[in-house]
Amino acid sequence: MRTRQNTKSNNLIRNIVIALDFVVLVALLYVYMRFLGGTEYANGNSFFHMATISCMALVVAQYLFSTVIHQRQYSAEKVLRQVTLLVLTQVLVWFLLTKGIYWLSPTRTSPKIMFTFQFAPIYLLSMVLMRFLERWVLKRYRRLGGNTRTALLVGSDEALKSVYDFLTDDPATGYRLLGYYANHDIKDAPDKLAHLGTLADFDQFIETATDQEHPDELYCSLSWSKRDEIHRIMKFCDRNVIHFYFVPVFAESFGHSLKVEQIGETVGFTNYIDPLSMPTNKFIKRTFDILFSVVVLTLLLPLFPLIALIIKLQSPGPIFFKQLRTGMNGENFMCYKFRSMHVNKDADRLQATKDDPRKFAFGNFMRKANIDELPQFWNVLKGDMSVVGPRPHMLAHTEQYSQLIDKYMVRHFVKPGVTGWAQVTGFRGETKELWQMEGRVKRDIWYIENWSVWLDIRIIWRTFKSVFVHDENAF
Repeated sequence: MRTRQNTKSNNLIRNIVIALDFVVLVALLYVYMRFLGGTEYANGNSFFHMATISCMALVVAQYLFSTVIHQRQYSAEKVLRQVTLLVLTQVLVWFLLTKGIYWLSPTRTSPKIMFTFQFAPIYLLSMVLMRFLERWVLKRYRRLGGNTRTALLVGSDEALKSVYDFLTDDPATGYRLLGYYANHDIKDAPDKLAHLGTLADFDQFIETATDQEHPDELYCSLSWSKRDEIHRIMKFCDRNVIHFYFVPVFAESFGHSLKVEQIGETVGFTNYIDPLSMPTNKFIKRTFDILFSVVVLTLLLPLFPLIALIIKLQSPGPIFFKQLRTGMNGENFMCYKFRSMHVNKDADRLQATKDDPRKFAFGNFMRKANIDELPQFWNVLKGDMSVVGPRPHMLAHTEQYSQLIDKYMVRHFVKPGVTGWAQVTGFRGETKELWQMEGRVKRDIWYIENWSVWLDIRIIWRTFKSVFVHDENAF
């Protein structure tokens, strides 16, 4: 059956990655001890003992935090978090093992503490680079049709469009959507999502399909009134080793992620509390904001006079552009930017457009490279903003879109950011049509509900890349 073949293939990928972890560890250890570790580690016996102990530590770390790269619903953030935990655990176990073994054997020289502080960062960086190289190779392999997994959808609720997007957006997941069965078309369904027939046709499929025609996973989004049909589909999946997922019809209409909650013997759903409502997470994010902003402002301070001079030479007027924006809990604050446009009377009501005549040449470059946003790190230090969060909008837009989009104001439950998830996922720049702002709001809410330090780091990295690879929507 295809499911068993995919399981074996996934296990093979996982085992190859684990084996490569040991190879990388031993190779790095040899290079370090041979060329960087000093004369005390130069002999073969020292390398053998250190390699043995390090591999023992890696066994423990792999048991606790093994690779997730073979999993299909993984992200770059999850890979980075997992490999960091793997290395940190390994270093801790390695340190305890070496101290313990060398304490039991006084004739040996215990490795100096500097060995840990010197080797660990090199090893961590190497492992991160290795993981992303492996991820890139796996993505290409699955794009070519290897290690694929098929999925079938049942129902016409719009919630299934989110399932389709999730399974197909990243080719590294290796999913191939067969299509969907429903009595009605899914509204605005993607062109590549085929309508295979009605529910009666699906009943026929259940009766006649061979093992090779069965999907690996089935996602069902039918009304609770069709509970008998849902139960029959579940039994079909159980008999044929197909992973069954039920997608509640009402999930998409709420616009929030729903968390399964056990209420006695009953399963319920709740819109869970966002992570940044927790005091510990607030403290972590605020501490990160302060430290990051201090570093950025300190490093870039020498550039500010040069930027100011060019602005003055190209356009008369103030260096900084100040504007009231909507902040956390709907409160207004004064947002600072380097001025990128000529002074004009429409600054507080009209967005910048691609060929906006109000922009001057250097201002246009600053906007593409995000340089105009740098003064907002002062807003971060003041506490008006965060490094990462929903972008603050001008007051006119807050008033306009809060009337047009039901959940628009939800994005103000957290501090606005210098950069955000919406901006690094294609929703940056001018919003000519309502769906563009709806997409931005949807991603802002997703960020609020899924916040983590790792997600912030991922967004910062993608923003940093845009300085060199300009976003076509940045103007």
